[in-house]
Parts: sequence; structure tokens; C-alpha cells
Amino acid sequence: MEKLMATQVLLLFGFFIVLIFHSQPATSQEVENEREFNYKTGGGHGPERWGEIHSEWSSCKNGSMQSPVDLLNERVEVVSHLGRLRRSYKPSNSSLRNRGHDMMLKWEGGAGSLNINGTEYVLNQCHWHSPSEHTINGQSYDLEAHMVHESADGKIAVVGIMYTIGRPDSFLALLTNRLRAIGGTSDIERAAGVVDPRHIKIGSRKYFRYIGSLTVPPCTENVLWAIVNKVRTVTREQVRLLRVAVHDDSDTNARPLQPLNSRSIQLFRPDTDLNNQTP
Repeated sequence: MEKLMATQVLLLFGFFIVLIFHSQPATSQEVENEREFNYKTGGGHGPERWGEIHSEWSSCKNGSMQSPVDLLNERVEVVSHLGRLRRSYKPSNSSLRNRGHDMMLKWEGGAGSLNINGTEYVLNQCHWHSPSEHTINGQSYDLEAHMVHESADGKIAVVGIMYTIGRPDSFLALLTNRLRAIGGTSDIERAAGVVDPRHIKIGSRKYFRYIGSLTVPPCTENVLWAIVNKVRTVTREQVRLLRVAVHDDSDTNARPLQPLNSRSIQLFRPDTDLNNQTP
């Protein structure tokens, strides 16, 4: 009888251990509260110090596949076998969250998915950096959107879209009133209602692909990046609104460029475009 009770206690203990383990948040995800670090170079919490703030952020300092990088022409291999970005997004309930240095639009339960090489990555959130974090041939742009996806087994894929000053971006135009509402308060998070990510325009089938990292702590590596080749437009007011809304008194939330370290960068170009090239 005593052996039976002891066995039951052990089984119950094991059950609780498993329950606790599965309830822990994934450490690979971007931090929800960014106030422990900043973008001021030379300070104790700037980009060059991120890897020293917490041991689980060590990849920010010691990683060999960090992002962002410069997408330099001479490093890029033009290919047609990667396939198009197959997006199956859908409208979903969402919230706007002020993470401390950026404004994040987060969809509850995901907002559809992106299929890459047969793997489904669920769209979880979108946020913005200004100026752009990635550069193309050394050129920086005024804004960069990151659409962050995650697969069922925890792999991360990010679609990056860069913008230069010009005509208004239609998706940000839809969010203007919501951004002003949260920007005028001290609220950390506010419901944004149903938002359709299909309104995020890409405008090109061509994209750069490489393996990198999250650009904010914990700087998790082996992130699959797809940077859209087409640079879109946004107004100065739209860029300003994204910065002002977070109240961090900073003009930038862009991580400096990281070493490529012999990584390959591919540019997907459909066969039709390759066949139409002049010799």
C-alpha cells in the first residue's frame, strides 16, 4: 500500500513538473518589455552592451548569425528555386502594445500564415523600426516593418519591408487613429479590434533571403529572413507617429548593422524575370 502511494506521489510530482515546464514562455521570442535596453551607443544599455544585461541575451554579443545586415549586391546570389512567399493571412482580433522602444501590433491566436518550403509559419505580430535596420548596398531607408511568424515547432520567420518618404502607406493609414489614441496616453496596451494583415502591401515577388537573428534581445539566431526587394513609401508624419507613440524620447530604434560572417544571401527572382533579362 505504501509503495502504491509513493508511486502515485511520484507520478503526481512528475505531472506538475511537466505542467510547469510547458507553461514557461519561449525564450526565443522577442522581449515584451524593452525598457531594460536602449539604442544609445556608448551607454550601459546600448546595442553593444545588450549581450551583457542578461545571460540569456548573450547571443546579442557572441552570436555569429546576427541581424540586421547590409544586402550588398556583390554578396547576393540571384536564384529562382526559393519559390514565392505564399501568404494566407486573415483578419483577426488585435491589440497595440507599447514595448518601450517600438509599437507592436499583436494578433490574438495569429492572423493566418506564411508557407515557406512547405512549413507553415503563423503571423503573430508586426512592429516597426526607424530608420530601417537592414540596408541595401549601404543605403538606409526611413522605416522598416517586421512581420514576425512562428511555426508549430518554434521556428521563427520574419518578413521585412522597407519604406522611403513619399506617398502614405495604406496600412499605417488604417492604424492612424489607433496609434494616436495609445500615443496620447500612458497605456502600455490597448485593444485595436479586428485588423486585416492582407492590407500590408508588399508589391513585389522578389525578396532577399538569409539566416539571421531577432534584432532585439534575446537576439535568437536561426531566424529565417525574407526582405522584400521593393522599397515602398510612407509619409514623414506616419514615421513620426510610430516614434512619438512609444514615449521613449529617442529618434531611433534601429540596431546597428552586424557582420555577415560568410553567410549567403539569396535574391529570389521568378524564372519569368530571369528569362526576360537581356544578355
